[in-house]
Amino acid sequence: MEKAHWQRGRSQPEKAQSLRAVDALEPLLNLPAGTLRSLLGPHRPRGGTPPHDPAAVRHVYGEDSDVEQALGDAFPHFNAGLRQVVVHESVSLDEHRSIDETSVTTVVRAVRDDVRHLTVVHFLDAPKAGTVDLTVRDGPAPRIRFLPELGCVAADIPLGRQLARTETAVVGYTLRSSAGVSHQHERRITTPLRTYLLHVRFHPLAVPSNCWGYHRTQIGAEPRHRHRVTLDTSHTTHLLPAQCTPGVYGIEWSWPD
Repeated sequence: MEKAHWQRGRSQPEKAQSLRAVDALEPLLNLPAGTLRSLLGPHRPRGGTPPHDPAAVRHVYGEDSDVEQALGDAFPHFNAGLRQVVVHESVSLDEHRSIDETSVTTVVRAVRDDVRHLTVVHFLDAPKAGTVDLTVRDGPAPRIRFLPELGCVAADIPLGRQLARTETAVVGYTLRSSAGVSHQHERRITTPLRTYLLHVRFHPLAVPSNCWGYHRTQIGAEPRHRHRVTLDTSHTTHLLPAQCTPGVYGIEWSWPD
């Protein structure tokens, strides 16, 4: 089966038995030893996980994005050793129409050995100095950087232990802040997710008139698949994409006059 896939360009021989078969073909084809092996590309990671691609990350964020400004020289290596598999994000707004709490639970998988932390970047609506706090629910305290000139907070969250390739970890953290009036919340996704759930909870004294879920191919692009999402009796709504390919996913809302 592996040989047939190689012929169709879908895969290449990598198992020891398949490589021995490749070597055995060379004398039959009157080829010098090692000729066929030299045509093989580098070993491909198992499990369908592609290697880190800075160009794909920049496609979602764009050139000189706010995240690149926040991370500086570290941006090309932004979470290069991890892939997020599941993200559950719960956002709460207060009576002043401001997002005051964002709670995130994510499952990450290491794509190389010796992975130690997850980097997160959150942008806030006119945050007030001294009001931003990010806490990890289980694990060591993160290294936090508040960048008021960009209106964001960045944090390196320790994974609790060193991960080897293919190992997974669950990371949970909560961001609290006092900021200005909010009109949307969105997440930038650079690699496909198995599941993304965004759950937004409004204060009973500050209920929006309308809410819409949307998807953008990249930051700044016009929303695609924009659709109305309804509030339940507890003043909450959510977004759960059937497929979560790279792009920007979010919920926006309008306030009554």
